[in-house]
Amino acid sequence: MKASELLVKCLETESVKYIFGIPGEETLDLLDALCDSAITFIPTRHEQGAAFMANAWGRLTGSPGVCLSTLGPGATNLITGVADAFLDRSPMVAVTGQIEQLRIHKESHQYVDVVSIFKPITKWNARIEGASVIPEVVRKAFKLSSVEKPGPTHIELPEDVAVENTDERPVPPLVITYPEPEPHLIREAVRAIKEAKRPLILAGSSVIRGRASSALRKFAEKSHISVSTSFMGIGAVPADSEFFLSTYGLQPRDYISCGFDRADLVIAVGYDFAEFAPEYFNPDKDKKIIHIDFTPAEIDAHYKALELVGDIAATLTILTEHVDFQKDHIYDAKLREMIKSSLNIELKGFPLKPLKIIQEIRNNLKRDDILISDVGAHKIWIARFYPVYEPNTAIISNGYSSMGFAIPASISAKMLYPEKNVMAVCGDGGFMMSAAEFETAVRLGLPIVCLIFNDGGYGLIEWKQMKKFGREFGCRFGNPDFVKLAESFGAKGFRVRSEDELGPIIKDALSQKVPSVIDCPVDYSENLKLTETLKSIVCPM
Repeated sequence: MKASELLVKCLETESVKYIFGIPGEETLDLLDALCDSAITFIPTRHEQGAAFMANAWGRLTGSPGVCLSTLGPGATNLITGVADAFLDRSPMVAVTGQIEQLRIHKESHQYVDVVSIFKPITKWNARIEGASVIPEVVRKAFKLSSVEKPGPTHIELPEDVAVENTDERPVPPLVITYPEPEPHLIREAVRAIKEAKRPLILAGSSVIRGRASSALRKFAEKSHISVSTSFMGIGAVPADSEFFLSTYGLQPRDYISCGFDRADLVIAVGYDFAEFAPEYFNPDKDKKIIHIDFTPAEIDAHYKALELVGDIAATLTILTEHVDFQKDHIYDAKLREMIKSSLNIELKGFPLKPLKIIQEIRNNLKRDDILISDVGAHKIWIARFYPVYEPNTAIISNGYSSMGFAIPASISAKMLYPEKNVMAVCGDGGFMMSAAEFETAVRLGLPIVCLIFNDGGYGLIEWKQMKKFGREFGCRFGNPDFVKLAESFGAKGFRVRSEDELGPIIKDALSQKVPSVIDCPVDYSENLKLTETLKSIVCPM
């Protein structure tokens, strides 16, 4: 067979179902091989969208999503989505075409060294220099993408290699397993937890990724230790659990800071430094820390930990078996009530208050429906105030935090879970960065709903400017008519004109058989009010 056909056979062996991308001249042979494959190629409207789709597919399934582009501009357009997967720890394999190798040593049309460009944003990448190495390259790309911490890998296929003949066959994948921590480390951790007077669990994205949410819940329930989750770890413990406190990650002071200030032991489970630096919860470097994760801890002066390295669920299960005590969480109950009282924010008025929009979204989505947040001021409000009950039902990019993520990610989510409602929540800035992918959603018949927080600007940056300088600069812009734009794609468009309309409009949009866009004006004057409220926190005694 041709090398391009072998590459496709290897992708099939890795159980790849979809490849997201844009065709190109240097990938003609690969595309032709895909034509006769069980793999479905999904043409997107921008390579960045393809990378975000593969990124979200990997994050939701745990198996690498795959995106494809041609050389040069096609490959470099993938970069933002690939980098997002790198810091959000999403398994993903990017495949790019390239000119024939005989021209690589000299100046050539559209040629740039893509392998070198991708090196700092991938776990591993390689150029296929001969057909015989394809099975090993593909297997290595998928294995390294999947092992902890997962992330993107990259394969480059020059067009002259793609047409080579070969007798090689795919290398079958093997199941990846992780060890359990040494028994003496378990005993030391149990002793530290037992001796602690005010322990607190800090749960991050690896809990979700490692399918360890159930084990974490059982540990918290048996030990009576409260849990705070990161933006990407929300849902690890249900928001209505008596042991869930709040999300962490706003970085300035928040109510959960009271819990960290008081804690003498932080049990960091699947915690990722890319979301939240240790100095925020351990500024004086005096707290005891237990690190529970698949991989050893990053080096940081604020994070000197007893490390339980291994499978997170297995580690938590062993700890739970050894726990024969329950911690007093009277203070945590007071803190939880204080956090709940923070919901007493003004909801009346038009344009709508951010919390009002979030409450209407929550009221119209079932517990296991999926919300995907783009990046902007609305992300802060969602992460802080949107109750999440199950893993992978609120997806936020918070490692790389790239605008434009939500619409492509919602396409992947709806492909995976057609029976669930999938809502993308965007600012007007982030929406316009990926709006073209609404055509992809329409073409695929995926009735996603995108709700736009419309404030006519880059609201999060304006928020920070106002806090630091007291004035805005460079953040204001105009917008198209979002309703007409949606309709031009063949989608449904809705515009919120009063505070009472949003709930019924969301319900209507979720019932549509085509994608929908909801244009919702937002009053972001609440941002600075929230900042002032958080600055004046008085912790319960």
